[in-house]
Amino acid sequence: MGKGFFEVPVAVNEPVKSYAPGSAERKEVSETYKKMYNSTVEVPLYINGIDIKTGDTGTMSPPHDHKHVLGTYHKAEKKHVEEAISTALEARKKWSVMPWEQRAAIFLRAAELLAGPYRAKINAATMLAQSKTIHQAEIDAACELIDFLRFNVQFMTEIYAEQPESTSDAWNRLEYRPLEGFIYAITPFNFTAIAANLPASAAMLGNVVVWKPSDSQIYSAKVIMDVFKEAGVPAGVINVVMGDPVMITDTLLASPDFSGIHFTGSTHVFKDIWQKIGTNIHNYKTYPRIVGETGGKDFIVAHKTSNPKQVATAIARGAFEFQGQKCSAASRCYISKSIWKDVEKFLKEDVASFKMGSPEDMSNFITAVIHEGSFDKLASYINQAKKDNDAEIIAGGNYDKSKGYFIEPTVIKTNNPKYATMCTELFGPVVTIYVFEDNAWEETLHLVDETSEYALTGAVFSEDRYALETAVRILENAAGNFYINDKPTGAVVGQQPFGGARASGTNDKAGSKLNLYRWLSPRMVKETFVSPTDYRYPFLG
Repeated sequence: MGKGFFEVPVAVNEPVKSYAPGSAERKEVSETYKKMYNSTVEVPLYINGIDIKTGDTGTMSPPHDHKHVLGTYHKAEKKHVEEAISTALEARKKWSVMPWEQRAAIFLRAAELLAGPYRAKINAATMLAQSKTIHQAEIDAACELIDFLRFNVQFMTEIYAEQPESTSDAWNRLEYRPLEGFIYAITPFNFTAIAANLPASAAMLGNVVVWKPSDSQIYSAKVIMDVFKEAGVPAGVINVVMGDPVMITDTLLASPDFSGIHFTGSTHVFKDIWQKIGTNIHNYKTYPRIVGETGGKDFIVAHKTSNPKQVATAIARGAFEFQGQKCSAASRCYISKSIWKDVEKFLKEDVASFKMGSPEDMSNFITAVIHEGSFDKLASYINQAKKDNDAEIIAGGNYDKSKGYFIEPTVIKTNNPKYATMCTELFGPVVTIYVFEDNAWEETLHLVDETSEYALTGAVFSEDRYALETAVRILENAAGNFYINDKPTGAVVGQQPFGGARASGTNDKAGSKLNLYRWLSPRMVKETFVSPTDYRYPFLG
């Protein structure tokens, strides 16, 4: 067959559509939302290219309309998980040796399907399943997912092109093999793009995957698999199982062929999984790759020279977009005393202007949190803040779950920099403010660094370059994604590789080559053209 050094299309970030009133895309997604809302779907397991219905089902409902049923999904038994493993290993025999350009073509096609015929459907599914506004759905389920697929193909070719030096007498070649067993992908509810990227990035490099999506994201995960199937991902390469997370995880981690985990979720769960891998380490054929992005307690720090309106806007967007349910969401803010009154004024005006309700009404900026457990947790912290002497609710503070899990965007002001909501990850539309003395800049920066176990994202505002330099230095290890004069959310694939350290994960930077290296096992091949025939070296005389 023909050969060539193939060049893939240059990756560019997918343009974000506006969905402005009267636009064609707004009309299309509204119609799609209504059609999907008024239909019901059944989501089976997907193993070896076959839909499997177990009869043990759970229901799917919109968080903003929790009495309405969108459909059901089937839960796996242990035998189904074991079947997914054996199926994946069998599929690996052909998938791992498929020419890279054939694999690339599948995922480039998936990107194009998402950009065109599936765009309204993936966005509407994300609006329904995860209560995202159309803007949040567009930047996630459409644009970021398209970017992951296109840029990962380009990163893959760049990695393959990285080769060692050779000489006239020996040719050195570096082969980038997929890992020897299977990958386990565990994905979260909050980003459809992450849900697709965790299995797809590993599969693109020739790996096979068993994927467990979040129970709260299965509705949009079904659309992801529809796209992958139509794009041509072969049977057995990505297998989907839902159900009891402990049973599924224990079964997969018990396999000698387990070779890696691609995880986004809670810190506690990730640590438990790491511990189980350690306990099982003598059973594995290879040392598993452990890649995880976990929690965050992300900060905004504003120097006395900051622009108060810019700071207030960063808090309003960074803390409250998608109801604060981003790993990168701003949830603790440190504001210099001399600018606080202006920041407070602008922030209260912004919060008061927010509209809250179903994402179907595209004038709403705030919708519901993901489920009742999240609602109850957030309500308990809000109630406690109303009682505590060292905390004051200055905006919001109300909640209602009669129709949907609605938490009013809430701003807490505290005089205790170690107050509970300054330290604990809440994952909701609650932000806590601590006001510091103007002359305590360095002291406050050290406080920021030492307050949280997490180190995912953070932002610093200042018009004083010396103050910024000090912040960059002191907060070196406080955030894997660090923002200067911007909110701490909104990392773009190919522009800001995403991930944090400390309790926020392994910092393997999704959206860059760094992540893809983790799903490869290089083999060095040295070919000598004329082999020696005498063992004696010149030093022997």
